Amino acid sequence: MKCDSVVLAAGYSSRAGTDKMSLPIGDKTVLERVIETLYPVSDRIVVVGGFNYDETKKITDKYKKARLVKNENYELGMFSSVKRGVAEMSRDFFLMPGDYPAVRTSTCEKLMLGQGEMVVPVYKGRKGHPVLIRKELIAEIENEPVDSNLKVFRDRHVAGYVEVDDEGIILDVDTPEDYEHVKGKIGKGLI
Repeated sequence: MKCDSVVLAAGYSSRAGTDKMSLPIGDKTVLERVIETLYPVSDRIVVVGGFNYDETKKITDKYKKARLVKNENYELGMFSSVKRGVAEMSRDFFLMPGDYPAVRTSTCEKLMLGQGEMVVPVYKGRKGHPVLIRKELIAEIENEPVDSNLKVFRDRHVAGYVEVDDEGIILDVDTPEDYEHVKGKIGKGLI
């Protein structure tokens, strides 16, 4: 069984001070690592681009299953990108910010066995990404106000929580310090 996936890659990367999707970790970019994590469990990966659209396109063009769509309203915040990506979905899908380069594919496989309208990974008591969202919620997300957020939406639904031994679900690349931390852990094989 496979799902589809939505990867959010439209933001300004303002706290990172550079386009974090194209930052290198080893021989791949942050976004390449996210796409490759989702590749074995996804038939289609819709990457939502915006601010650095042309740079994002250079990355996504390398992948047959990946398709870049543009969020013309990315300045309205992350949930506008969620809505743009979900508009492309018709079955259960993973929702993954593009700056979580250390998640394991095995975590996605485990989430696919979970129960609930949304299935959320948990590492040592902390909720993380990706989130598996059932197709029954697609229309509701599309109708959600653009100033909402995933936590607000999740808290109104029956979510299943799956314990995983994958620190990557809580390691995003928001700042230069985050990037160095994640890059170091991946480089040393710690995650």
